[in-house]
Amino acid sequence: MSVTNTSGRRKTAVARIYLKDGNGAITVNGKDYTTYFPTLPLQYIVNQAFIVAEVTGQYDVKVNVAGGGVKGQAEAVRLAIAKAIVELDAIRKPSLRAKGLMTRDNRMVERKKPGRAKARKKFQFSKR
Repeated sequence: MSVTNTSGRRKTAVARIYLKDGNGAITVNGKDYTTYFPTLPLQYIVNQAFIVAEVTGQYDVKVNVAGGGVKGQAEAVRLAIAKAIVELDAIRKPSLRAKGLMTRDNRMVERKKPGRAKARKKFQFSKR
């Protein structure tokens, strides 16, 4: 089997993955994913696509991820893995879609506006 590569995005994080047959090793930016994502919830997010598609331990994944925070990066990796699984085996798409793993979450931080403290927050008003 050849290598399947896909990408996933979340907020400002972008993940590029290379999926191939193997024994379940996930490498993120040259480190094991348990080192790169130290907390269990983040590790679960990365593995969620494999768990839902019932292909845990069948593929090796090499990930390059950049931008955003760790949560956004983990969700970007999850989307990329889900897209790669569907590219290899389209029969798994309905189960992944049902759990919401095939949809890119397009919510982004709203930009700061001029004359405001933040995107929507106004400066304190004083009637003196």
